[in-house]
Amino acid sequence: MKDRYDVIVVGAGPGGSIAAKTCAEGGLDVLMIEKRQEIGDPVRCAEGVGKDALLKHIEPDTKWIATEVKGSVLIAPDGTEIKMSEDASSNMKVGYVLERKIFDRTLAQKAAMAGAEVMVKTRATGLLRSNGMVTGINAMYMGETHEIKADIVIGADGIESKVGRWGGIDTSLKPGDIETGVQFLVSNIDPGEYNTFYLGEKYAPGGYQWIFPKGEHTANVGLGILGSKSGNIRAISLLHRFLEINMPQAKIIEMVVGGVPVSGPIKQTVTNGLILVGDAARQSDPLTGGGITNAMDAGKMAGEVCIKAKERGDYSVKTLKEYEDGWRATIGKEISRSLKVKNLFIRLSDEQLNQLAHSLDGVDARTMELPKFLAVLFKKNPKLLWELRSLF
Repeated sequence: MKDRYDVIVVGAGPGGSIAAKTCAEGGLDVLMIEKRQEIGDPVRCAEGVGKDALLKHIEPDTKWIATEVKGSVLIAPDGTEIKMSEDASSNMKVGYVLERKIFDRTLAQKAAMAGAEVMVKTRATGLLRSNGMVTGINAMYMGETHEIKADIVIGADGIESKVGRWGGIDTSLKPGDIETGVQFLVSNIDPGEYNTFYLGEKYAPGGYQWIFPKGEHTANVGLGILGSKSGNIRAISLLHRFLEINMPQAKIIEMVVGGVPVSGPIKQTVTNGLILVGDAARQSDPLTGGGITNAMDAGKMAGEVCIKAKERGDYSVKTLKEYEDGWRATIGKEISRSLKVKNLFIRLSDEQLNQLAHSLDGVDARTMELPKFLAVLFKKNPKLLWELRSLF
């Protein structure tokens, strides 16, 4: 570890690794640090990802693909099922469930092979500043403090991002902006070939419950509760109850807990010498909570702007704003759309969710992607979903 780099990336998740790799491939001197001793561990997501979105960044590898799913099943509070995307595999619209521990390490390895220096068990403890610019970080490695300078710092340090706060960016979250989640990796079950989502207050107030297959006899089973609706309800208690009722034979072999931002993007993701990507920038989908490929897209855009900044010798907001404009014009539009849908759906009662499910009786939703699916729902329930009229 040197005392100066062109770019320092804080956080070695998918967004950080893609940013580091992109910068290194562009000839920049890059340091990527990770506070944990193992990249990818612990896993803090359901590990589901869209196939076509992933393929923009990396070729699939059986080492980190747990299973390929045929589609999704939505289950209303009264048990009504809606199956989606069963016949869409030829159009590459099915998805993968990943082994994140291996996947994240693979992305970090690719960043290292591109020329980035990777340091684990290295924690950022503050930012360096000079004349209104972020100029590096203070870091702690093996009990020793280090002052490391850089032209640009990329904060990819997750929902709890300190880098953004240190940089003067408001990254605070209200209770209604975060899902409190718990997930078990369970064995001794038949997980099927579809991702399954259970909707309604019955299962997860303000959120949903999921089952994501991970291969023979195993699955990720979890749920998220909106912070503003949790009250005295404990996510882990609801999940235990679900298993007792629906999977009494299931054996829990791992457990993870954490938070997922569902707020939509923060107002600012760049400042002089600083860029935020992934959950640090609140780039996860507010409706599904998924953020892997969004973070990868943002990481690539951030890396490309860092290369431009180096060429111009300008690391101010004037140049870095190209990153902000770029991601808001692409993934930002989908995030905004999902936020509108989420804000409406969390207000619907279980009875209203059942009504929506029943309205699709006779409709073949198997090959529909989410936008088309929502359009059909709106057509059949215009009064109930009137707030979404601008999306169609």
